[in-house]
Amino acid sequence: VQLQASGGGGLVQAGGSLRLSCVASGRASSFYHMGWFRQAPGKERMFVARASWSGGTTGYADAVKGRFTISKDNAKNTVYLQMNSLKTEDTAVYYCAARTGRTGSHYRGIGDYDYWGQGTQVTVSS
Repeated sequence: VQLQASGGGGLVQAGGSLRLSCVASGRASSFYHMGWFRQAPGKERMFVARASWSGGTTGYADAVKGRFTISKDNAKNTVYLQMNSLKTEDTAVYYCAARTGRTGSHYRGIGDYDYWGQGTQVTVSS
């Protein structure tokens, strides 16, 4: 299983928008949940958003609720993170992750996910 995140790398002004993509290859049919996390310099990796692979369940961190939207295209094995009204504090490396286990709930911890992408840099300027 491989997760390839993209869509970052440039500079976006505060208030702008950006869409990140995460393409899954391999046994994507085994995925149960997908997540986006971010890690700012000197800080821990934090939960951003999650979505069930087959259903409509989503969840968001309070810091991004109402601004970010997670979605997926199962036919393309791709999960997106649409980020609107970006703030300078959104600057971080963003990682996508996949979970195969079907027990538990919420899935907001790093340990809840089995596979990770390489990360894509998002930089928001003021």
